[in-house]
This record gives sequence, C-alpha cells and structure tokens, in this order.
Amino acid sequence: MSSSLSPNANDEENVRRNRILSSKLYFEVPSSMVPVIYSSLYDISFLGIEKLHPFDSKKWGRVCQFLIAAGVLRKDQIIEPLEAKKNDLLVVHPESYLNSLKNSSNVARIIEVPPVALFPHCVVKEKVQRPFRNQVGGSILAGKVAKERGWAINVGGGFHHCSAEQGGGFCVYADISLCIHYAFVQLNISRVMIIDLDAHQGNGHETDFAHDRRVYILDMFNPGIYPFDYEARRCIDQKVEVVSGTTTSEYLKKLDEALEVAATSYDPELIVYNAGTDILDGDPLGLLKISAEGIAKRDEKVFRFARARNIPIVMLTSGGYMKSSAKVIADSIKNLSTQRLIDTESSPDRM
Repeated sequence: MSSSLSPNANDEENVRRNRILSSKLYFEVPSSMVPVIYSSLYDISFLGIEKLHPFDSKKWGRVCQFLIAAGVLRKDQIIEPLEAKKNDLLVVHPESYLNSLKNSSNVARIIEVPPVALFPHCVVKEKVQRPFRNQVGGSILAGKVAKERGWAINVGGGFHHCSAEQGGGFCVYADISLCIHYAFVQLNISRVMIIDLDAHQGNGHETDFAHDRRVYILDMFNPGIYPFDYEARRCIDQKVEVVSGTTTSEYLKKLDEALEVAATSYDPELIVYNAGTDILDGDPLGLLKISAEGIAKRDEKVFRFARARNIPIVMLTSGGYMKSSAKVIADSIKNLSTQRLIDTESSPDRM
C-alpha cells in the first residue's frame, strides 16, 4: 500500500503517475480498427549494418504483409501507435540510463552490433533508437486496447532483456515494464500476469518487478543460453526450464502443466504474453526444436487460457532469429483468427 512507502518513494510514485497521466501514448482507437498494432517506423534499416545481427530487423513489416496477403486484415485496419518520448520512458527508466544511450558505443553493446559504435549519436538515435521507441509506444497502447477489446497484438516489442537501468540482448527499452506501469495507473488494475515464452529468460521485467506482488511471472525458457541471469531467476514466480533440443510434444506438455499451475496461483486482470518465435526448430540462438505448427498451438493455448477466464491479453512478438519467423508469426495470428480466439473483423464506427 502507498501508506507504507517512504516520503521519497511516495514522491517518486506521484511523479511517475503524473508522467503517465500526461502521456499522449494512450489515445482513442476507432472501432473500425482491428487490435493489431504496427507502424512502418518499427523496421530498422541502417546501411545494411543491421544484417550483422541475426535478428531480422524488418520482421515486423513482413508479418503484416503476410497477414494482409492472407486476407486476415487490411492495411487500413492496423492501429499505428505514437513514438514513446523521453517523458514516457522516464516512467520506468532513470535519466542516467537514457543519457547513457547518447553514447553510440553503449547502444552498440546493447544491440550487439559493434560497428554502430562508429556512428554519431544523432544517426544512431534516428536509425536505431527511434524504431525501438515506436515499438515501445505500441506495447504501451496495446494495454489500453486489450482492456477495451479483450486482446491486442503489438507486431513488435517484447524487449524482455531490458530493465529500468540496463539494456542488453537487442533490447534498448523496457517496454513490458512500461506497458504494465501504464496499465496500473490508466486502467486502474493491480494484478498482471507475464507469460514469457521466448526461448530466453526475461531477466529485464524480472528485475523490474522483483519485489512487486502486483505482477506474477511465468517464464518458460532454455537455461543453457543467454542471459544466464541467476539473480533475476530468483524473482520468477513460476520457472519452467526447457533444455536445448526440447521437442514440440515435450514443450506443449510442459506448457499445459504450467498454465494449470498459473490458473490456480494467480487471478490477473491483464496478461502480457511475450511470444518469441526463437523456440522454432533451427533457430541459432534458441536451440529448441519446436515446429511452426507447435508455435501456433502454443499461442492458441495461451489465448484459450486468457479467453476461458475473460482476461484481456497483450501479445508481443519478441525474439526470433530466422527469416521464416515472420511467416510463422503471421500463420499463428491467422490461426487465432480461424479459431475465433481473436476477431479481426472490424465494426463500422458509429456516431
């Protein structure tokens, strides 16, 4: 309770609350739009240097292209978010961290592309940080849209290695933590469940919510790969380890068991689902052996879990280091629509 906070903590909470309430990132979305959030500004193009990282930096746009081609939605139905500005980011990140991003070497370390260190900050800010800030705006808006419509998919975001004070693993801003703090204030909710099914441990949000009982974390990850953050592992409410080489049937069985435990352990008002596709068989970083059909079934299980309990769900696309990831994500979203777990038919606006 706030009454148990120190005067300084109370002051910090008030500043945070005021920043959230003055933000422009929450805006009214017409009912003619489908709860799929994306902007062409998500995609990173930086003189080809982005190809030095295994991540497909145009994955997000390709997901939407596949969805449009498949007739799942139209381009004019997609919600375009606003870019998260400094005041928005200060809700979670201290000024010292944001200042550290003015150093190109630091950004290069975080996104794991060393040549970025050679470019002036103004170029890095525009070509690298701005796309990430647009995706952050999408993750934050997704919380509002999910509460209103039952679900929202940000075709981006899921930067789960970034905490308030430290970035890493291609994650510059803590969009998951930001999404949740905005939801606490703007949506007046106090119980959130993070279901993190990216192959990597979500050490960023685990660090941020280590002592916050308003957030329950289910993290299913490969313990033999990055980030090896054993301190953050102690903050996971439900830790499910899937070792390298885990197959689809094993994986889905473990997921079923984990969701059963989660159902009896916590009663959330919002689910933030980090749906990384780096569990895909052949992914060079995830090292798991989950089929494309298995990923669609995984996403279906999580959405059924939310739907059965009438809990709004935000889906973020997170990691995935193969060119095939974009098609896998699009096919999974198409399956969610086919299974009627999401409704991609927009309704006409009413006056």
